[in-house]
Amino acid sequence: MSRDARIDAYIERAQPFAKPVLQHVRERVHAAVPEAEETMKWSSPAYTLDGKILLMTAAFKQHAALNFWRGQELRGEQANADAMGQFGKITSLADLPSDDQLDRLIREAAELTKSVPAPRKAKHAPKPRPEMHPEFAAALAKSPKAKATLDGFPPSAQRDYLDWISEAKQDSTRTKRIATAVEWLSEGKRRHWRYENC
Repeated sequence: MSRDARIDAYIERAQPFAKPVLQHVRERVHAAVPEAEETMKWSSPAYTLDGKILLMTAAFKQHAALNFWRGQELRGEQANADAMGQFGKITSLADLPSDDQLDRLIREAAELTKSVPAPRKAKHAPKPRPEMHPEFAAALAKSPKAKATLDGFPPSAQRDYLDWISEAKQDSTRTKRIATAVEWLSEGKRRHWRYENC
C-alpha cells in the first residue's frame, strides 16, 4: 500500500496521545490488507479497497475514533452506538482491540467490501398529495391560468401551496393566502419564487 502524504501530515498535527493510535491502525491496515489504499475522506484518514471505504480514523482534542464503514455488520451488538466509531472514545493504544482482533476485523471488512453489496436504505413511500382546501379549489376554478400553473408543477411545488393554505389557522389568513396564491400562480410563480435566484 502506498502512503498518502496527507495522512502523514494529519498524524503529525494530531494531539500527542492520538499519534500512536492513528499510526498503529495505519500499520495494522497495511499488514492485514496490503492492497488497501490510503486517502482522505471528510478531512480524515480513510482506507479503501476498490474505491470503497473499509475504515476511517479521526483525531480530536481529547479522543480519537476508529470507524469501520460497515461496522454494524462486523461487530453487531458490540458496536458502540453512543460515540463516534464502533470503539467509543479512544484515548490510548490500550483502548484498541488486540492486533489479532483488529487484523481480523480489517480482513472481514475487506471481505464484506469485495463480496457483499452494502445494504440499501429502504425507500420511503411518497407522501400522499395533501387535500386541497375547498375555498382554494373554488378560487382556482375562477382562474384557469392559475389552476393550469399549479397542475403543471411537480408534486413538491404543489404541496408548498396546498400546505401553506391548509395550515392557516384563521379564515381571514386563509382568504389572504388564497388570493396571493392565485395571483402568483397566474404569473407562473412557485410558492417560494422570491428565493429561487438567491
